[in-house]
Amino acid sequence: MIFRNGRKRRWSYCQIEHESSAEMEKMVEINGKTRVCGLIGYPVEHTLSPVIHNTLAGLLGHDLVYVPFPVEPGRVEDAVNGADALQLLGLNVTVPYKSEVLDFLSEIDTLARNIGAVNTLVRVKTGYKGYNTDMEGLYRAMVSERIQIEKERIILLGAGGAARAVAHLCALKGADTIYMLNRTYDKAERVAEEVNGVAGRQVVVPMLLEEYTRIPEGRYLAVQGTSVGLAPHNDRAVISDPAFYEKVHTGFDLIYNPWETRFMQLVKAGGGRACNGLKMLLYQGIIAYELWNDVHVKERDAQIVYERLEEQFRKS
Repeated sequence: MIFRNGRKRRWSYCQIEHESSAEMEKMVEINGKTRVCGLIGYPVEHTLSPVIHNTLAGLLGHDLVYVPFPVEPGRVEDAVNGADALQLLGLNVTVPYKSEVLDFLSEIDTLARNIGAVNTLVRVKTGYKGYNTDMEGLYRAMVSERIQIEKERIILLGAGGAARAVAHLCALKGADTIYMLNRTYDKAERVAEEVNGVAGRQVVVPMLLEEYTRIPEGRYLAVQGTSVGLAPHNDRAVISDPAFYEKVHTGFDLIYNPWETRFMQLVKAGGGRACNGLKMLLYQGIIAYELWNDVHVKERDAQIVYERLEEQFRKS
């Protein structure tokens, strides 16, 4: 994006002057009425979130800019209070502050409180209200890929923050059974007890990672919810046994860098379909934008944003 105080700026895609969509050619003036949103985390230099939100602002004709704000450890409260003082419309929150930020919010959405993590702050009269759009973002991504959760048997790799959110989502959306595989049983057991309690049924089954051979025969939806395989460690997978992947009809990796993870390669080798996490990133961002602006983003516009997001990712 190119902008100068008091002058009009052309909505561009990461300083690319040409745009295929006529809507993206709109001229927007940055002035005292321009609203500001942003991202807090550490580090944030390589985030793709500005592509999502600044593209949406251009498409929808909103006088809004989105900027990443690096926040050093120990300064989260300062960041939230400063954003409030500056009347920022909203913020996204990324690692490592999704849980820490909870202590500095005036309101927390019930779903976010149950998950114990927030990734979106919406300005209210008393400060900021925290939401978690990761879950619904994953759901919309799965819907767009025609992946069903209701009555599905699911294998979930990991029990950390991301996997915990996935477990809540799948239980909420009516999954039949969720086999949660983790390196440590105690952590998986804690998450299982929490999710089962919220769901009011025994849906999550905690297991040690090496116990994957005990999963009943059949074909499953598998969700890779760990950081294993994240670039530059492209050759790693939580489970490398080809026999495991013969049970997977669809694999969804929350990682999108690299574009095709080792987990995805193994799913395909076993005859399954594999997806990465870029659409989850897209839709969690879209939901945050909708919350900040009280709008509904059409799928036509979501597709335009996704194309720009994919283009930028492949260039990075």
